[in-house]
Amino acid sequence: MEIFGGPIFGVAGAGESHGPGISTITFGCPAGVRIERDTIQQFLNRRRPGSNKHGTPRNEADQVILTAGMFDDADHDAMLTGPTVTIDRQAAVRTYSSGFSTGEPIAAFVATASSKSAHYAQFSGDQGEVRPGHTDLVKHHQSNGFVDYRGGGRSSYRSAISDVVGGSIARIFLHQHFGTVFLSNIVQVGELKSKTTLNDIVGVDQLSPVAVEEIQTKLSAAEIYTLDRDFADAAARLIIETRKQGDSLGGVVEVVAVNVPALAGQPLYNSLKLKLMGALGGLHAVRAVEIGAGADVVTRLGSANNDPIRSGGYQTNHHGGMLGGITTGAPLVARVAFKPTSTIHTSQKSVQKNLTEIDYRLDKGRHDPCVAIRAGVALESRMAIELANAVLMHQSTAIHTDDFKLF
Repeated sequence: MEIFGGPIFGVAGAGESHGPGISTITFGCPAGVRIERDTIQQFLNRRRPGSNKHGTPRNEADQVILTAGMFDDADHDAMLTGPTVTIDRQAAVRTYSSGFSTGEPIAAFVATASSKSAHYAQFSGDQGEVRPGHTDLVKHHQSNGFVDYRGGGRSSYRSAISDVVGGSIARIFLHQHFGTVFLSNIVQVGELKSKTTLNDIVGVDQLSPVAVEEIQTKLSAAEIYTLDRDFADAAARLIIETRKQGDSLGGVVEVVAVNVPALAGQPLYNSLKLKLMGALGGLHAVRAVEIGAGADVVTRLGSANNDPIRSGGYQTNHHGGMLGGITTGAPLVARVAFKPTSTIHTSQKSVQKNLTEIDYRLDKGRHDPCVAIRAGVALESRMAIELANAVLMHQSTAIHTDDFKLF
């Protein structure tokens, strides 16, 4: 089991791509946060295969069930109106649809409903073939051959379900307390670049719910999740043509948090910058992360790069919402670069797992031609988890003796 985030707010995930399902335990959510299953499901719908016609042709329902960490004393029956679960023809078990967090770990499960394991027969055993760019070879030898190779196992983007479930809870907590909202915008596919960025639109001020809704509506209206309609149309055509050629594309996703609470994070070993760069950079296929103005700061003088400050706050946001790893209250801004999808249909030079050299060609499979297309919600989720943890760590330094009285 892997643990992400922490030490206060964190997510533990387990499950392989073609296993029975993905299990998620979210711990550290304070008691009293109103959680709706439908809210979590909306974010999962953005991640799931089949949610975008330019992604993988797989179509998976990815219905989440919640089984622990919630309660509503006002209406026990209404609380238990989530999907029912039946095991070996026993009576159906009702699951949670809504309730308040209790402060205990919140448990979730998403079953695997659309897997074709036979597509991965060519990767089986010591003579199994190795996909260049994938984890087949290193995972096989790391596990002494006992790895689940189907669909990539834990190296599959399906494992990001836990990110989205835990991130949804973090988002709910942060939104209820601060009005924080997380957004993402695809800004590059291959060599094509968008002319519109979230960073330009959100500026440095707090955003109203109406302004946030307008941005979200515009993002979801295009063929891919982006603000630039012309770019979306051109990128869609490029993705279609690249898929026909049996090849894949890289991409860049901009991820932004608005209405961010100030003063969260630490200056060095618990720096929010450190945590975010690791969290975003650790997602499958990511090869680069930029915070704020990113690599462009190299070309500037300090006088041009420093953000002017007035009594009402920072006037620009080159720093991306953090200074010294501590939030300033300005939007958190990051750009994340994804490599081209490793699993492609083009012939390549490779080896079998016993290192016999081969000319490799994929037999069967259903894969995203550009993994960046569905990655935005996972990046938003990872940012939300790390920000929630930073907020709670900051709060842990504010001791109020009345909180420790029983009578």
